[in-house]
Formats: sequence, C-alpha cells, structure tokens
Amino acid sequence: MNKTLQLIASRRSHRAYEQKQITAEQRAALLDAAVQSPSAVNRQPWHFTLVQNKDLLNKINQYCVENARSKTDASPRFLQEDYHVFYHAPTVIFISGPKNTSWAPIDCGIAVQNIAIAAESMELGSVILGMPREAFQSIHGDEVRAELAFPEGHDFIIAIAVGYPADTKDAHVVEPNKIHIIE
Repeated sequence: MNKTLQLIASRRSHRAYEQKQITAEQRAALLDAAVQSPSAVNRQPWHFTLVQNKDLLNKINQYCVENARSKTDASPRFLQEDYHVFYHAPTVIFISGPKNTSWAPIDCGIAVQNIAIAAESMELGSVILGMPREAFQSIHGDEVRAELAFPEGHDFIIAIAVGYPADTKDAHVVEPNKIHIIE
C-alpha cells in the first residue's frame, strides 16, 4: 500500500488531546495543505481561521452548548455535563465560506480533509467538526464571526480540531454495501 493510502487508512477522529500545542511549522504545513485544495472552477471560496486561544475556544464552546441545549433536536452529546465541542484540542481551524453558494460547502469539505490527512502525516490527531455551527446560530453568532475574522458575507461551514492525540481508536467498520460498481 502506498504512503497516501496508508495515511487515509490510519486516520481516526480523535476526541481527546494532550495540552501540548502544535508547532509553528506544523501550523504552517496544515494551512499550506488547506490552501492547496482543489475547488470548483478554482474559486477557492474558503477562509481559514486558526485559533489557539484557549479562552476563545472555551467561550465558543459555551455558546454552542447553550444554543444546542435550547433545541429539541440537538445532538445528545450536548447533554453530557463535561462535553466540549472541540474536545479540548489546543488548535482549531474554522473554515468559512460565502453564504448562499452551492459549491463552497463541498470545496471546504475537500480542504478540511486535506488538513486531516496532513495532520495524520505529522502524527497529529484531528477530528472534523460540524457542531460548532451552534455558536454561529446562537444570539452570539455575529460576535463569534467578528472574533474569528470571517470575511464579509462568509459564514461557518466546518471546523477541524488538531493536536497530539490522547486516545486510541480502532478503525471503523467498513460496510461493503456502500459501494456499487457498474461496468
């Protein structure tokens, strides 16, 4: 198996992290992998905001929890007393894109996967996150967008938490009925 396929096969979604911060070189490499992602018609609709400020991450987490607990259809994880939407990772990259576009979420999804594979190649753990959207849907949404320096007209699409993993996970079970080949 080639190296890229090995990285893809070995990558896991980590939900526990050491409090050791990633290096400036690792940070630069992750962002470089992000901006090298392909996008529809090379529009590059994304904006990346890398956050290593623990107080800001905790505040956004609190907004997520408060907003989610006010809903009847929120993830049950938000009901866990010690749940932290970023799993206490020391670094989180928020990816925003232009509002009301059909291609931006797909392109940002490609970029977040590039970041995840790049992190794996540096022996860092990661978890791709959609649940931070709760903060942007809360009464604090505009405040959070401003603090994260989202460009005008952009909104949250996806995030990824990155750090040194403090957990281990087996590979998920691959369901064979998810593939159909037509020749």
